[in-house]
Amino acid sequence: MPYDYRPFPYITPPGLTGPEPRHPVAIIGAGPIGLALAIDLATKGVGSVVLDDNNVVSFGSRAICWAKRTLEIFDRLGVGERMLAKGVTWRVGRLFHGADEVYAFDLLPEDGHKYPAFINLQQYYVEEYLIDRARDFPDLIDLRFKNAVTDHQDRGDHVALTVETPDGSYQLEAQYCVACDGAGSPTRKRMGLGFDGQTFDEHFLIADVEMDDSPFGTDTPERWFWFEPPFHNGQSALLHRQPDNIYRIDLQLGPDTDPKAEATEEKVIPRIRAMVGDRPFRLDWMSVYKFRCAKLDQFVHGRMIFAGDSAHVVSPFGARGGNGGIQDVDNLGWKLARVVQGQSDASLLDSYDQERRQCCDENILNSSRATNFMTPKSPIEALFRQEVLRLAHDMPFARRLINSGRLSMPGSLAGLPLQTDADTPVRPGGAMPDAPLGDAWLIDVVQSRFCLLGFGDVVLPDVDGLARIGVGQGAQNYPVYQDIDGFATERYGTGMAYLFRPDGHVAAAFRAPDADSVREALRRACGELEREYANGS
Repeated sequence: MPYDYRPFPYITPPGLTGPEPRHPVAIIGAGPIGLALAIDLATKGVGSVVLDDNNVVSFGSRAICWAKRTLEIFDRLGVGERMLAKGVTWRVGRLFHGADEVYAFDLLPEDGHKYPAFINLQQYYVEEYLIDRARDFPDLIDLRFKNAVTDHQDRGDHVALTVETPDGSYQLEAQYCVACDGAGSPTRKRMGLGFDGQTFDEHFLIADVEMDDSPFGTDTPERWFWFEPPFHNGQSALLHRQPDNIYRIDLQLGPDTDPKAEATEEKVIPRIRAMVGDRPFRLDWMSVYKFRCAKLDQFVHGRMIFAGDSAHVVSPFGARGGNGGIQDVDNLGWKLARVVQGQSDASLLDSYDQERRQCCDENILNSSRATNFMTPKSPIEALFRQEVLRLAHDMPFARRLINSGRLSMPGSLAGLPLQTDADTPVRPGGAMPDAPLGDAWLIDVVQSRFCLLGFGDVVLPDVDGLARIGVGQGAQNYPVYQDIDGFATERYGTGMAYLFRPDGHVAAAFRAPDADSVREALRRACGELEREYANGS
């Protein structure tokens, strides 16, 4: 059943009839990134106005692969379980060279996690669920469709925006403004910011195809990738299953493709027929793309902040675009809330810029390597790929060299200033590994606040502003959960304590925590020690 793109209502904004009160945060763009940020801020008591020039969700599936860490973030925002229920869960991938299967892999071979390695769910569903969730905060989230931001000025103590609507234009002020307006970001272009990177000459066809009869030959959803497939000569191909019997098909077309000529049913349907055979299908959506890997030099410009594709873009192979953008939100939300609420100095936002640019560099590196392997740029690169694929049929070592997209993993913040380094089972800077705690999950009890978590025989000191939780301990004056299956202790180590940030990253780890060392690590995680160092105190 195709998705029903019902428009959201346009409501005349108050700014058309009089001045509005200054908003804490203005968010430009009501895609997954902008909506997720509004919800994250609302869960922390910070209001926002979300301005979008459109009034429907995104056409076509677009971002479809949502990684485990991203699902855990969505869980904290209140939509993770709904996404899991609708999405197609998969963990097995198969890689083919020609007609032959080279190898298969399991993305999550261990048990004891609330969410799977990946689900496939069309972006339009994700946006729908986020809009439904945003409406749970009517006093904190002001969703405005058909409100296009046409100009903005950073006035030092606030941002002034000009907004165009079907009824005319109006002015709006906000303490901070976050641009989540996509890869073609009008905000970025208005500011004249460079967006440097690599553009790949190859064109790819992306199509959503509805089929009742699975081309996998199995009811178990998998990810299939072909190099030099027999049905698409000399190129690459990718097949995913999505909800509603919709299948995502990616076909490499070559650098000399005419996008307008190829993005027609007359051209696309024969290509799909060659891939799926005689089974009936219906073309639901299609597009022809060239991919870029690029980013801003800075994500924070005074009171203007960039997140998601407006800050960085990657090729879709590896599912690092949407997942990376949601992790931007995870990093930015708690910091922006602290600054707006006066709990932290504005310099804390510099750490968002630093931490997410480091993760962005990692995503771009992996994305560029994948695209270069798939589209060799020289005879030497082509020979290398051909020999790797030839050897991989029989030699396991060569399979590690095949790159059809290193799938999205959470970025590490290790070595950056907000973390207190330690040689522990889970290193500071890493995203928290989940584990079952009886009827609860670790991500449920830790995320969204600063939390000190102790495993086994370790005493947790009482520090102001810090929640305490024990795992596998006797009765304490703080909540204690039991590690019935042993997964938590196995992953974190017994006799260990960890300081978690609100975004679920480990800020510090201790073998014998005391109040002073925990307090100092907490101050560092809030950016206070870095600010004092910068000020020479």
